[in-house]
Amino acid sequence: MDITYSIIAPIYNELENLPELYRRIKTVMDALGEPWELIPVDDGSTDESTALIAQLAQSDPCVRPVIFSRNFGHQIAITAGWDHARGQAVIIIDADLQDPPEVIPDLIQKWREGYEVVYAVRAERQGESWFKKISAAFFYRLIRYITDVNIPVDAGDFRLMDRKVVDVLKRMRERHRFPRGMSAWVGFRQIGVEYVRAPRFAGETKYPFRKMLKLALNAITGFSYFPLQVATFFGFFSAGLAILAIPIVAILRITGSRFFEGQATTLIAVLFLGGVQLISLGILGEYIGRIYDEAKGRPLYIVRQGPEDFQPTQRADQIHKSA
Repeated sequence: MDITYSIIAPIYNELENLPELYRRIKTVMDALGEPWELIPVDDGSTDESTALIAQLAQSDPCVRPVIFSRNFGHQIAITAGWDHARGQAVIIIDADLQDPPEVIPDLIQKWREGYEVVYAVRAERQGESWFKKISAAFFYRLIRYITDVNIPVDAGDFRLMDRKVVDVLKRMRERHRFPRGMSAWVGFRQIGVEYVRAPRFAGETKYPFRKMLKLALNAITGFSYFPLQVATFFGFFSAGLAILAIPIVAILRITGSRFFEGQATTLIAVLFLGGVQLISLGILGEYIGRIYDEAKGRPLYIVRQGPEDFQPTQRADQIHKSA
């Protein structure tokens, strides 16, 4: 039977959230009356999330898990979901229930109107610290300013994509991934749907400051040459200072001025130029490191168990529909 909707949910130590996530998604999708599937991608969980996912798959043929051999990261888990999704519309949702499954029908409505990417825009962010809100707002606007891609502001990974969009994204195999930027880069007809982002249902956030910083770095280096341009600017700025300083120093020496005597000025100049060079080398290193990762050609992820490894107790072709 053809699947209309595929729902991808990256999972990493979400044991407390999984039952409620499954219940709410099932309630919403069954009410639509069309074939659907849930693809929980277990990203190397160390709690009992894997066992619970297996139980759900045994009892419900709509649940088609992908179990990683280890933790590969949230963005790679989304990619694995794309690779295994069979639906005509593919929806990405976080497992912490900050993105309410009840918003899915709103995304579907816009898809039915002909839009091929429908992204959810966070009109309000409940239960988040002031630092998280300010840093997120700054990040989205910075990315939009320095990249050539029109990445929507205040939109996360929660979105619906048409099958033709997913087929294009599946061919993009870069290792340092930023799915929300990738889905903007491919184009097609896109529109946003506003919603209120809820507090985390249970557990702790999987995106501390370190991971947020890494995601921002992937976004910037994956869609912009701006850091390299900044390094070039510093180089020209330093060279310009040196060119201006040469005649000034020469004139002061000729006139007998003692203003530039001693080593302090030389030391400051050396430290300034050394700092600029190290910053520039660091920026180049980030881009070269990404080239090195791509050149190795390793798989993006390794699947320990795929959907075919789970045999539900019900008939496999019994896809949920509304009564």
